[in-house]
Amino acid sequence: MQKETNEKKVLVLSFLGVITLIAVVVGATYAYFTAQGGDSANTNVNVQTSTTDNLSFQVGSAINLTANQEDFAQGMGNKSGSTFARATLTANNATNNAMRNYYVYLNITSNDFEYTTGDEQAEILLKITDPDGTEVTELSGLTRKTSGTDTNQVTGFDITTATGLITIADNYEIVSTGTETQEWQIEVIFANLNSDQNANTGKSFSANLIIQEAPYEEVTTLGNFAEYITTQVYTGTDGDNGLYYHDADLANGAQDNSYRYSGANPNNYVCFGVTGADCQNPENQYRIIGVFNNQVKLIKSTSYGNYAWDADSNTWDASTKPDIYTTLNTTYYDTIPIEWQNIIVDTTWQVGGMEVSETNTVKQYYDVEVGSGQSGYEETMKIGLMYMSDYGYGSTTEKRVIGLWGNNYGTDNWLYLGSDEWLISRFMSNSVGSFLVSHSVGGIVYYDRVSSSFAIRPSFYLESNVVLSSGTGSSADPYQIVI
Repeated sequence: MQKETNEKKVLVLSFLGVITLIAVVVGATYAYFTAQGGDSANTNVNVQTSTTDNLSFQVGSAINLTANQEDFAQGMGNKSGSTFARATLTANNATNNAMRNYYVYLNITSNDFEYTTGDEQAEILLKITDPDGTEVTELSGLTRKTSGTDTNQVTGFDITTATGLITIADNYEIVSTGTETQEWQIEVIFANLNSDQNANTGKSFSANLIIQEAPYEEVTTLGNFAEYITTQVYTGTDGDNGLYYHDADLANGAQDNSYRYSGANPNNYVCFGVTGADCQNPENQYRIIGVFNNQVKLIKSTSYGNYAWDADSNTWDASTKPDIYTTLNTTYYDTIPIEWQNIIVDTTWQVGGMEVSETNTVKQYYDVEVGSGQSGYEETMKIGLMYMSDYGYGSTTEKRVIGLWGNNYGTDNWLYLGSDEWLISRFMSNSVGSFLVSHSVGGIVYYDRVSSSFAIRPSFYLESNVVLSSGTGSSADPYQIVI
């Protein structure tokens, strides 16, 4: 795909930034899709050259497309998400002729869609508008198709079954004598074919974008994060590598088919929010609580700081949120780069609270905290804290037969921070109390007034399609995530 301008610039399709989490569920008889996307958020990557020329990249929000069964109806229109990608080159002065080149790739990490019509009409289409405002009509390796009829008719590149890496811009040139900006408009469309598309029920599509000044070099990966933990780290023997499978056969386990780390110091460190040498900074390291329904649950390995759970009350319902909710989901969450935010999933957290029992084992607390006996109030949010039962199951197996409340659960427990630390659970019968891990007597579970300031460690779940690039899980060599 090439085009000469008066300045003899060679235009090769570029596609900047990161498009992640394009999750698709196609159900019922007809495909009708809801979408969110736009330019409300962006990521900046500044590349300083050997002079004072500066090349920067900017992208809009990730595109997220979802389909709900109630949306499917014959005659409904197509749905799409859009975003922008921008390259800006600033010369060191008005007389300098700055020139740089960059490469852009579309990386489709997951796509199990299939064609549902005999003539293979495209069901997922990609449209690109170049910096001149012209729609791109040629792209190596992709076929341009027209799908749908009447007002639903749409033309674009067919990516219905596409997977892997697609070269979008190969040594693309940008020239500037002052400041030059090139912007690409991207749209992904899920076509309503007004036909039976039921074969794609439950299918999904995910992709991210790679932009860099050097050609892409294939990265060897360890594979899917959750699958790696459950099939490679877990050997089939409980306790190996500090990992336990909590099925119905595990004595005193959660019986929720989760995989949880236990013991003094398992190799469950993960680099999050950064890459490269910055992974050696303990502040950028997280640890794996376990794998739950194919999603890896992380917790920050160090304290984010001391905060009050709330100023005066532990009330948490549909209209009233405690201070800890904002601390975690705004104050902390806003410090995470957007491309990393995109792999954190919205999760239902059980925050109804519970009562104290000095004899309850960790399994009994699990049941009343998050299991069948929990109080019923739930909050959907990105970031939480560890549950009391998370802490209990982090200890050694022999602790699971003694009461969790007031007993030393900190010895040989990798989740024990060595200081007072808030948990997500609150005290139901005391409106100003919430539970914590206390450094008293070596890490007991206790409670305190919510107005007290104690350590917090944000905890969250990752998308099920997250891929590992490298690492052994030690603090010196933490697992690293493909972004």
